Formats: sequence, C-alpha cells, structure tokens
Amino acid sequence: MTDHPTPLHPLHPLDSSVVLVTGVMAAGKSTVAQALAERLPRSAHVCGDTFRRMMVSGAAEMSADADAREVVREQLRLRHRISAAAADLYADAGLTAVVQDIVIGDALPEYVSMVRTRPLFVVVLAPRPEVISAREDAREKTGYGLGWTPEGMDGILRDETPRTGLWLDSGGLTVAETVDAILARLDEARVS
Repeated sequence: MTDHPTPLHPLHPLDSSVVLVTGVMAAGKSTVAQALAERLPRSAHVCGDTFRRMMVSGAAEMSADADAREVVREQLRLRHRISAAAADLYADAGLTAVVQDIVIGDALPEYVSMVRTRPLFVVVLAPRPEVISAREDAREKTGYGLGWTPEGMDGILRDETPRTGLWLDSGGLTVAETVDAILARLDEARVS
C-alpha cells in the first residue's frame, strides 16, 4: 500500500499547463483550439471572445481608427487579464487550458507575463493574407471591417509581434494536421 492515492487520470505532458493559440482573425484559432482541447485527456477551451461578449454596454468596437484605439486597447487588456486568470485556474485544477484569442503585437509579451502557469506554450497560426481572405469570404461571421483588412492585420502580426513560441503557417493544413503539428512541435512552442 502506498501513501499517495493513484490519480484518477493518467498524467499527460500538458496537464496543468496553458497553451495559447493566437493569430489574426480567420486564422483558424477557434477551430484549432477546440480540436486541440478535444485531443487532450483533461482540458478546457478558454475563448477570449467570450469575455468581450460579456460586456453588456460600453464595449468599444474593435476599430482600426486611431481615435478609438486607446479604449479598444484597454478593453482588450481587460479581456486578456480575464482569460489569463481563467487559464491559470484551470491549470491549477490539473487541466490543460487551451486559450484562443487575438494576442498579437505588443500584446503577446504582455499576455505571456499575465499567465503565471508554467509550462506555457504559445502557438501563432500564421497563414498568408490570401488564405485569410478566402477563409473570411467563406465563413458566416465577419471578422474584418471597421478599417481592418487581412493584409493590415498580417502586417501587425509579422512586423510588430515578437517571435515568441511556435509560428505555424497553417494555410495548407487541415485542422487535424495543424493539431498534429502543434503536438509534434511543443518544444518550439514552450516559453519561459
């Protein structure tokens, strides 16, 4: 007889960790994050957009307009703080928190510092702008508008976002292949 009870679930290398799946709008973040979470034995999908939708009044539109930018940034920081806290709580409970949100530009190092859980893995889905445009045209919801374009967002991603974690051009991959690539390349996604 041992002093320690047997865990209810076998341990998985991603237990008690956080995986951030980020990229521009229509990069496939939601679909990939859900598929990744479904592959893991104990996981939660933390969708950053859920926290935006919780704001009943006073929510700033995610406009590219410079006049609205500071209010937008503050609300985005709030959303990121909430999702980071939720991810930490799930990880504390032994689950893998798979967070999905737009965390690009200088927001990426800020987000990494908000998450206290380690290991933390960052996966940046980075299909080319023409792939993003085709995906945007094919989906029901609209991510672009209010001054945003796939090319403009791609510029922020590639020119203003620090090269943190695993950057994956998922444009030619299926969802399953993208998840396979993430799991196979976890070491590249790990951040300190």
